[in-house]
Amino acid sequence: MARRTQDDWTGVALRALAEGGVAAVAVEPLAARLGATKGSAYWHFPNREALLRATLERWERKRTEAVIEIVESVSNPLEKLRLLFGRVLENVEDSAVELALLAAKDDPVVAPVLRRVTDRRIGYLEDLFGELGFTVEQARQRSVLAYSVYLGQAQLLSSAPDLVKARRALVEETLTVMTHRA
Repeated sequence: MARRTQDDWTGVALRALAEGGVAAVAVEPLAARLGATKGSAYWHFPNREALLRATLERWERKRTEAVIEIVESVSNPLEKLRLLFGRVLENVEDSAVELALLAAKDDPVVAPVLRRVTDRRIGYLEDLFGELGFTVEQARQRSVLAYSVYLGQAQLLSSAPDLVKARRALVEETLTVMTHRA
């Protein structure tokens, strides 16, 4: 039997989270998926909660910080937003994880991570809209609207994917056109 790493465990836990929600992040079924023993999990994590925390940290790095890092490689603010929307608005698997975490928003392990990620994402969007020339208030409103669109898109990707195809350009145009500069 191959030795499993923390990364192996959090990777399979992320897939389980996407497929079955937070409850699916359980050591025994994950061990079976990995072809590992439960002892392997407990070698890396003292308990299921620690595995869930590590999985959520991986998700946060992968789906927030790494995406921001990629977007920041572009200098033009409008191109940054286009790149961001392109990376996040049409990924079914990532949408499934997002929805699973939202469904578990009251879980004591999930809640603080979800809040931190939400604040980070909205704050980053505010910065991008500010770079486009929107006022602080306009940037705030558009960032909350953009994040709401993202969450709605995640829901539609999971329940009615045919409704969201080719809508990204409309989202970009709607959110970035400056109708009023106050």
